[in-house]
Amino acid sequence: PSLERVCIHGTGAYPRYGGEKRGGMVYDSIVIGGGVIGSAIALRLAQAGQRVLVLERSIPGAEASSAAAGILGPQMEGAGADPLLRLGLESREAYPAFAEELLELSGIQVGFERSGLLLIALEGEDPAPLETRLAWQREAELEVEWLSGDEARRLEPALSERVLAALLFPREGRVDPRALARALPLAATRAGALFRTARVRRLLVEKGRAEGVELEDGEKVAGRNVVVAAGAWTSQVEGLALGAGTIEPLRGQMVELVHPELGLRRVVFSSRGYVVPRGEGRFVAGSTMERVGYEKKVTAEGALRILQQAITSIPPLAKAEPTSFWAGLRPCPIDGLPLIGATQVEALYLCSGHHRNGILLTPKSAELLAKTILEGKEPAELAPFSPRRFAAA
Repeated sequence: PSLERVCIHGTGAYPRYGGEKRGGMVYDSIVIGGGVIGSAIALRLAQAGQRVLVLERSIPGAEASSAAAGILGPQMEGAGADPLLRLGLESREAYPAFAEELLELSGIQVGFERSGLLLIALEGEDPAPLETRLAWQREAELEVEWLSGDEARRLEPALSERVLAALLFPREGRVDPRALARALPLAATRAGALFRTARVRRLLVEKGRAEGVELEDGEKVAGRNVVVAAGAWTSQVEGLALGAGTIEPLRGQMVELVHPELGLRRVVFSSRGYVVPRGEGRFVAGSTMERVGYEKKVTAEGALRILQQAITSIPPLAKAEPTSFWAGLRPCPIDGLPLIGATQVEALYLCSGHHRNGILLTPKSAELLAKTILEGKEPAELAPFSPRRFAAA
């Protein structure tokens, strides 16, 4: 598109529109939030021929999207054979085609790999949670394997001698969130979506129907549909009518380590944290879960805790070089389930509250939300995630 510009931020380029005002234009859909989920929704709507405007308060993908670890682990995260697990499994299985599509549309490799994931139990820990997870996942006919400590070390020799047992999830994987956060806005702009840097002051609602947004400078932008995909900032969108605390920010701190000689292919998860290989000798370790409001700073205590758990699980990381520290804010829903679908306000939709699974759930969340808008009705599988469950809050 002729309006496209490429700006440099951090480790790579991202697409951005200049934010020119379009007086009198009515967009088919306005998406509030340019993270991976908002950008993926914009992509699907633009591909369907809609005129789409994405409003992002900072840089597309610069918040929780880029701060994430990129683990695609619905089986590791799942608490049982429930709707959230099913959504996660479907989204995980969509990733190979999703990554190929983004490469074709944006030219960016998003680092998808079905690497497998090891959930380990260390010496002195109760293995019962692993046994419970093994039992219900086998009953649900999911791929999972019990390994002794020695069997786990044969797969990943860098694992500690203190690893007594592990569950292997061969279909779990990983993706590079920073690459994903660059690829999705670029793909969406090439499909015709417009990205604009702006802060939304409030939603415009007339007679029970969303008609657009008012920006911080007072400008009003009209839209036939409005999608709020603002992550941890969702509850700050005036006019959304969510109860206090429905979605709250939860800080997670992260550390990047470099160890060129360390061979580790699989994601390693323990009760204390995780280590994710990123290729080329880079590893990401995390994470904390802290209720500190919108404070994103890295603390010495948090970084030390992350490094200790990483070295405990994978001792060679003691010789690694810490090259980067950061923190992000997860959008944590009060009942543990994301909010995806139509709200009680006509033409107003919500896609937020994905907590630790935003990267994982991006393909399926975007597909289902876009389908809801385009077809005028919600797919049945969105019923458990309906934002209307909080309508009376």
